[in-house]
Amino acid sequence: MLAGPDLHILLAEDNPLNQKIALIVLNKLGLRADTAENGLEVLVALEEHPYDLVLMDIQMPEMDGIEATRIIRKRWPQGPKIIVVTSIDGDTCRDLCFDAGADDFLNKPVKIEELGAAIERSMGGCSLPQAPQAAGEQSVLV
Repeated sequence: MLAGPDLHILLAEDNPLNQKIALIVLNKLGLRADTAENGLEVLVALEEHPYDLVLMDIQMPEMDGIEATRIIRKRWPQGPKIIVVTSIDGDTCRDLCFDAGADDFLNKPVKIEELGAAIERSMGGCSLPQAPQAAGEQSVLV
């Protein structure tokens, strides 16, 4: 079972600020990730490297996260795990993501604890190091 730094993660996020924040949050969880700015880059990255987990934004240029998720499930039916992390709220979006093959769904802003729990669920209970936080600190993925 993979845990912590052994987990190969791809972050699909087109917004540079959101990418930076997400990488900081992942680092606080003891994780690292490569990045892709759209669904096409996700597919190229998966051709080049066997990722265990994709953190997938939905609204991206060139190819959105839902279409990328559908293609991933056709090309690689046994993986990687896909956690959608989006600012689009609502049951319709959630249903579309799960229908496309997502393993989990989180609405932005996401607290560090929520992201860690989603990763642990999606990866079959892998254990992540606990992220130390200063009193009152709230790390979120926007």
